[in-house]
Amino acid sequence: MDFRKASDRATGACITLAAIAEACGTAPQTLRRARMDPGTPNYRKPPDGWEGALAQLARQRAEYLIGLAKELEG
Repeated sequence: MDFRKASDRATGACITLAAIAEACGTAPQTLRRARMDPGTPNYRKPPDGWEGALAQLARQRAEYLIGLAKELEG
């Protein structure tokens, strides 16, 4: 999966680009540029290790939602 598709799915699950940037140790602007078409002059490649950082954020979000569901079910 490429960075743009992965970040689209993450933001759809309420994981912000700011949170992804923090997990990657970079600025949100860098991620916005990494989401651009690679043919544009302002494009930047995604930061190294983005896959692991985003996977960890997704796991944390899943754990949070599972906990919420358990609380709601009593």
